[in-house]
This record gives sequence, C-alpha cells and structure tokens, in this order.
Amino acid sequence: MTDATQSAAIAKPKAAGAQQKFLAFASLIVLLIFFSLASPNFLQTSNILAILQATSVNGVLAIAATLVIITGGIDLSVGTLMTFTAVIAGVVLTYMGLPLPLGILAAIGAGAGCGFISGSLVARMKIPPFIATLGMMLILKGLSLVISGTKPIYFNDTPSFPLISTGSLIGSVFPAMPVPNGVLILFVLALFIGWILSKTVLGRYCYALGSNEEAVRLSGVNTDAWKIAIYALAGGICGIAGLLIASRLNSAQPALGLGYELDAIAAVVIGGTSLAGGRGSVLGTIIGALIMGVLLNGLRIMSVAQEWQTVVTGLIIIAAVYADMLRRRKAAS
Repeated sequence: MTDATQSAAIAKPKAAGAQQKFLAFASLIVLLIFFSLASPNFLQTSNILAILQATSVNGVLAIAATLVIITGGIDLSVGTLMTFTAVIAGVVLTYMGLPLPLGILAAIGAGAGCGFISGSLVARMKIPPFIATLGMMLILKGLSLVISGTKPIYFNDTPSFPLISTGSLIGSVFPAMPVPNGVLILFVLALFIGWILSKTVLGRYCYALGSNEEAVRLSGVNTDAWKIAIYALAGGICGIAGLLIASRLNSAQPALGLGYELDAIAAVVIGGTSLAGGRGSVLGTIIGALIMGVLLNGLRIMSVAQEWQTVVTGLIIIAAVYADMLRRRKAAS
C-alpha cells in the first residue's frame, strides 16, 4: 500500500466522523428551532436549564458508554450501575453516617470496581460483552434492591448532598448564569475524557482495540489489561452519574436505572461513535445527549404521551444504528 493510499484510508473515517458530528449538530439546531416555534415555553430560561440538568445524567452515562463502544464492546449495565452506586452512597452517608467525601469516593469506587469485574469477564473469561454486561445489569439491579431493602434511601442527614447536582457554583459567582453544578460536572468530565482519548496511551489503545484488537495483541500489548482498565474507568464515570441523579432526587431509588442504558447508547451512536468500534468522540456524544434531552423535553412540553416518547426513542436508536451501518459500508467501499 502506497503512502497516498494509506493517507486516504486514514482520512476517510476522520472525514466521516466530522460529517456525522456536523449532521448531529445541525439536527440539534433544527430541533431547537422546531420546538421553540411549537411552544413559546420551550426557550424559557427555566426550561433550558431543566434540559441541561436532565441531560447531565444521560450525558455522563453516555461518556461511559462511549469509552466501551470505541473498544468494540457494549455495556448494558450503565443504568443499573448508576443506581447501584447511588445506593452505595446512601448506605455510606445515611446508614453509616460518614462524611460526604467518603460517600462520593464510595460511589465512584463501587462503580470502578463493578466496571473492573465486567472488563474481567469480557477480557479474561472471553464472555461476549453483550452477555457479560447483561448479566451484570441483572446482578446490580438485584443487589440495589437487596442492599436498600427495596426502599428509597434519603439523604436528609446530609444537607449538602443535593448541592452536588442542583447547586450552582457558577451562579454564586455570576448570578445571571445559574448553571447547575450537574451541568458543570458534565462538561468538565467531557473535557477530561476527551483529553484522555486524544492525548494519552489509554486513549490510543482504546481506539486501537476497536480498530484491530488482534494486531494490537500481536504487537506485544497486554490488551486484556487495557480493556479492563477502560471498563473500570467507564464504571467510575457511572458512579459520578449515580451521585448526580441521587443528589437531584435527594434519594437513592433502588428501582431506578433500567432504560437509561438505551438513552445513553442512543446518544453515543447519534454522536457518531461506531458500534463496530475504533471511531468516536466525546464531543459527538455530548451533542447526541443534547439531542435526546431536547427531543424528550420538547415532546413533553407538547403533551405527547409518555408511551409515544418511548416509541420515538426506539425509532431514533434504530435510525442511528442504521446510519452507522451505512457509514461503515461507505467507508469500506
């Protein structure tokens, strides 16, 4: 293969990824215009902040899913893992009465530990990611109910806990910009994970595993260890999502979580990350999460029934996956 051919082969998927991000951003603008024309309440500041607040949880989960999907895997447990880490925070803060920093560390640590187990199942035991994370999803759902006694755990004894998501560090400095802390955490996390993917060895191996894992293994790299590290990092990010949703509700709801993985995966695919692995970006994922947030909020404002909102979400997932298949076929031709 000549240098010119190699350069063309590398440039093609990059161009396709940039095109997908542009299309996703254009779709977001179109949705904003449509719903603003359909309802005068849509562009109110309180509603925009509500969209961003709701997107913060799904966006954090989508960032976790992005890491795994870039490697060519899938993680169906992100939703129930979020719930499990919220329950762990409840146990540490409410049942054990420990300080807030320990509750935060416990939630993130529990998420990373569960991610480590999922990664080990996939990398060491060679269980397909779909099956391994499906099993983990059910295990975590059951454990959340068992540990909590099937009852919500409230954080009334930790009054500063809700501020994690609903407080406004920016608003305290600039009162005209009451951006919730949950949104700030989302964008800071997005910048950090984007830096990891583009500037670190972990990021390079993340893309390499999704592109051609066997070639990476034959070059002498311990692919199993790197894959486990990526799943553990994704799990820790789910712990952050658990803290965000628990602080927003001021409670850990053990029955919550199922269905969040679908919205997260939809946001990832809409943002241009390939389900085949090897291509994707955090920026695209954030755009995809905003599209999901705007769409669901707009449908709700237009009084569309909840069941039809679910139908629309399913259609979006199918359309996004099909678009990804078309992109891969075009890139291969």
